[in-house]
Amino acid sequence: MSEYATEPVKGLPELLPAGERMLWQGQPSWRALAIRVFHVRKIAIYFGLILIWRLASGWMDGSSLASAAAFVLWFLPVALAAIVIPTLLAWLYARTTVFTITNRRVVMRYGVALPWSLNLPYRTIQSAAMSVQKDGTADIAVSLSGLGRISYLHLWPFARPWRINNAQPMMRALPDGLEAARILALALKTFAETSPDRTVAMPVPVPVPADAITAAAAAA
Repeated sequence: MSEYATEPVKGLPELLPAGERMLWQGQPSWRALAIRVFHVRKIAIYFGLILIWRLASGWMDGSSLASAAAFVLWFLPVALAAIVIPTLLAWLYARTTVFTITNRRVVMRYGVALPWSLNLPYRTIQSAAMSVQKDGTADIAVSLSGLGRISYLHLWPFARPWRINNAQPMMRALPDGLEAARILALALKTFAETSPDRTVAMPVPVPVPADAITAAAAAA
């Protein structure tokens, strides 16, 4: 039985309360996770360069064909393991991760060995930003107020890179990231306009076909 089999709603730890409705739900692309999070392409290039260098140096030193073949037979399983293991992890994370946007919060459910469900109410979100990648997928990161701070290790691999001290949750490798950003922008704007706490300025991510977008404050 899957560890998520008991979820009342896919991606959510419990039924939505009265007045809350789901606006969008999606999962990351495992290929994008493999390349950008687990760096499978870089690993493959690294081992490919080692193989080429070893064969070239052996040829220049006059090594026999048998010696070169022995090295390849030893080297290839190591290289394949180094590529296959992170690729499998990327697939598992993509398969077990669900991002949900409602009219009140963002929910991130992820984890392979240790399932984790992270609730981000809009009142804890200070800003949001999106980056569009070359493969067409997008990442949406949110900056949290003191009410919603969480550690980088708890968030990984769905943490904004290099934001260690002020970790930011990130919905990564979204195939329909532009649509998710548009929906989140509207939800944040609506929340800011209807929130009882009129002193909080709610930032809204504006989806544009650029390399990155920044959040613009939408004061009530």
